[in-house]
Amino acid sequence: MKPVRYGMIGGGQGAFIGGVHRTAAAIAGNWELVAGAFSSTAEKSFASGAEIGVDPARVYGSWAELLEREASLPGDIRIEAVSIVTPNHAHAAPAIAAMEAGFDVIIDKPLAHSIEAAQAIADATIRTGRLIAITHTYTGYPLVKQARRLVTSDQFGKVRRVAVKYTQDWLSRAADLENNKQAAWRVDPALSGEAGAFGDIGTHAANLVEFITGERIVSICAELTMLEGRRIDDDGAALLRLSGGGKGTLTASQVLVGDINDLAIDVWCDEAGLHWRQEEPNTMRIAYRDKPTEIWNAGANRAYLSPDILAIQRTPAGHPEGYLEAFANIYQAFGARIRDEPSNADEPGFATIADALSGMNFLRASLESSRAGAVWTEL
Repeated sequence: MKPVRYGMIGGGQGAFIGGVHRTAAAIAGNWELVAGAFSSTAEKSFASGAEIGVDPARVYGSWAELLEREASLPGDIRIEAVSIVTPNHAHAAPAIAAMEAGFDVIIDKPLAHSIEAAQAIADATIRTGRLIAITHTYTGYPLVKQARRLVTSDQFGKVRRVAVKYTQDWLSRAADLENNKQAAWRVDPALSGEAGAFGDIGTHAANLVEFITGERIVSICAELTMLEGRRIDDDGAALLRLSGGGKGTLTASQVLVGDINDLAIDVWCDEAGLHWRQEEPNTMRIAYRDKPTEIWNAGANRAYLSPDILAIQRTPAGHPEGYLEAFANIYQAFGARIRDEPSNADEPGFATIADALSGMNFLRASLESSRAGAVWTEL
C-alpha cells in the first residue's frame, strides 16, 4: 500500500506524545511524515522539524499555515491526513480546519477539552465527510482485541461485573509540577479541560471497559478529589452501570505512590473471568469455576488467536510487543481505512468519533456526579 502522507500538528521539542505518534506511524509502515507545524511558536517548530528530519520547505510556523499551504500543493504531493498531538484545548480548531481543508485526522485522546468542542469536531466529520481516528492506545494490544472477541461472542455468558483501574504516581508530590512541561498543561484546566486524571487516563480506562464488553457506560456515581493546591482532579473512583445490565468500578489516579503505569481490567461473565494488565500485556488469564485456569499468550505463532489478531502481531510469542506496537496497530488500521482496504476484523481498529463522544460524556457525567456529592448521573 502506498503510504499515507501526513503532517503533524504539535509534538515538537519537549513533547512526549509526538515522538510516540511518529514512532508508531513508522512501525505501522503505511504512513509517511512529510510536513509539520510542530509547535505553537514558529522558531520552535522550525527547530523541531530540523531535528525530526522533515524537509525545511514543509515545516510551518503555525497549523493554519500548514493547512493553507499544503492544500495548495498538487494532489500527489500534499498531505492526505493530519496527526494532532497538542494539549487538549488545541484539538478542536485544527481538527475542524483540517477536515474542512480536505484532510483526514488522527487525534490524541480525549477528543477535546470540553463537550462543546468535541461536538463541534463530530459535526465537522458529518459536514465534510472526512475520516477521523482517536488514539485510545490500549485497544491496539492483541490480547485486548482477543478479550473483546471472547466477551462479545457470548460464549462466557453476559457480563456481570467489570473492575478497571489506571493508577500512576508521577504527580504525587508538589515538586512534580516544577519545570515539568508534561505536568504543567495537564493540571491547568484552561489547557486540559475541567477533568484532570479522569480526562488524561480515566478516559482510557472507560474506553477499555466499553471496547472489551461491547457495551456503553450508561450511568456513573463518581467521586473526584485532588491534592491540596491542585485545581483539577488527580485522583478519583466511580461506580458504573453498563448498557447490558452489568455493573463496574473504575479508579483513575496520578498520585498513588508506587504505581508506575498500572492499567488493569477484570471482566467477570456468567461462566468465566478475564484478567489483563497493561504492564504485562502479552499474557491474559481466563479463569473458570469447574476447569483449570488458562493463560493466553500474544505472539504471531499462537494459532488459538483469531486470524485478524494474528495478522497485527510482528514477533513470535516470547518476543514481547508493547505500547509502541499497540499504538502502531491503530495507525496501521486507520491508514488502511483511508486507503479503503478490506478488513476481517470485528471492529475498525481505532476509536471512532462515537467512541470519543462516549468518552467525553463519561467525563461530563463524572464531573457532574462528583460535584453533586457522588450521585448517580446518566451519560
